[in-house]
Amino acid sequence: MPSLAEKIIAFYRYLQPPSNLPPGVEILFPQQKEEVIKIVEIFFNKYYNDDHSRRLIFGINPGRFGAGTTGINFTAPKQLKEFCDIDHPFKSQSELSAEFIYELINTYGGAGKFYKDYFITSVSPLGFTKKGVNLNYYDDKELQKAVTAFIVSSIQQQVSFGFQTDYCFCIGGDKNLKFFSSVNNEYHFFKEIIPLPHPRFIMQYRRKQKQKFIDQYLQALLLPG
Repeated sequence: MPSLAEKIIAFYRYLQPPSNLPPGVEILFPQQKEEVIKIVEIFFNKYYNDDHSRRLIFGINPGRFGAGTTGINFTAPKQLKEFCDIDHPFKSQSELSAEFIYELINTYGGAGKFYKDYFITSVSPLGFTKKGVNLNYYDDKELQKAVTAFIVSSIQQQVSFGFQTDYCFCIGGDKNLKFFSSVNNEYHFFKEIIPLPHPRFIMQYRRKQKQKFIDQYLQALLLPG
């Protein structure tokens, strides 16, 4: 029986991107690059090479400087080397959301402990850009419509890997939560979706209160059960 690492790696390696995108919208699909999928394999074999049951945390979609570069959600090149001890060929850049998440991970007990309990994914596992700028799947109604079936299929595949489905977490408590909740209401993937504020918002607009938000995350993630 394949390990969770093997299932996740295969998911990314054989992901079929939507082809009906609106004009001017381009896909961020870093895992189709051989240098990226090699790092993805190293990461998941390091932290997920088991059959331990975990819960899911859903972001929005990859951005250019984090998962759009490394292929690993909320993990920019700087964090990949510094906190996961994984060498890579990428430029050593950071990203605000990754900085928050890895502060959280360190407070939780480190990458090994955190990733044994959680897998951070995204509502859309692929990202999007328009005119070279990040574009969230919900920022364009035509894009959202075009990728809905792809998103549903991607969630179905990941749930089938054996993750816990009593509840999951949704990063981004407004538009991402609204869309994700509507999909979940139709397909009943999870009994409950618990919203969490987005790290980029925290780091850009509430940085002085960062510890309060880390505590909020921890309180939610360490719920009994």
